[in-house]
Amino acid sequence: MKLPRRQFLHLTAGAAALPAVSRIAWAQAYPTRPVRIIVGYPPGGANTTVARFVAQWLQERLAQPFIVENRPGAANNLATEAVVRAPGDGYTLLLADSANAINATLYDKLTFNFIRDIAPVASIMAVPLVFEVNPAVPARTVAEFIAYAKANPGKINMAHAGSGHTTHLCGELFKSMTGVDIVNVPYRGGAPALTDLMGGQVQAYFGSRIDRVYQGRQTTRARGDDHHSSRNPAGRADRRRGCTRI
Repeated sequence: MKLPRRQFLHLTAGAAALPAVSRIAWAQAYPTRPVRIIVGYPPGGANTTVARFVAQWLQERLAQPFIVENRPGAANNLATEAVVRAPGDGYTLLLADSANAINATLYDKLTFNFIRDIAPVASIMAVPLVFEVNPAVPARTVAEFIAYAKANPGKINMAHAGSGHTTHLCGELFKSMTGVDIVNVPYRGGAPALTDLMGGQVQAYFGSRIDRVYQGRQTTRARGDDHHSSRNPAGRADRRRGCTRI
């Protein structure tokens, strides 16, 4: 069967609002079996973390398993293609991100049309990126990092989560705005990129705050925006650690 977006939202919202007995009755309409949430990046990154929270929330309210399945590669294209090829019955969902919009212009021969083939269900999150560097780099502010990079052209490696990913574009924008010569190193997701950053295989990375919370370790960093609020108290902790916002 086809499951229209409006029906999916009504079922989800209704199940969340109704008492337990009625919630089970609603869930009998959808879903009646496990639902997969496909994530286009490896386990351990921000997308997987969010997908697991969403899966748990839906499972508690709809009384069916929501299973997170990782299909990394090609900046979310492989995962998107898998969802497009699956039956359009609401049992295979995609955790889309900004890479899907970027890929529409970056790749000439995609096997799908994202706007035509994927139906949006809900907006889940908006996450500012933070500029992170390995502690071994002798720079504690953005200005110091730029000066260090200019003094060592071509010797600093900057990780990103895949060609066309926002972490890639942020790195290219940073290079363009500052005139530094930095080598961009692609990874198949944020988790392996952050792992190598902490291990010193690369020296810099534009990552998300969710990556930071999940990994539980610190690197010198600066925020990718100039705003912090009660919704993002980590901004105050950054300042206490001597980190500078971009």
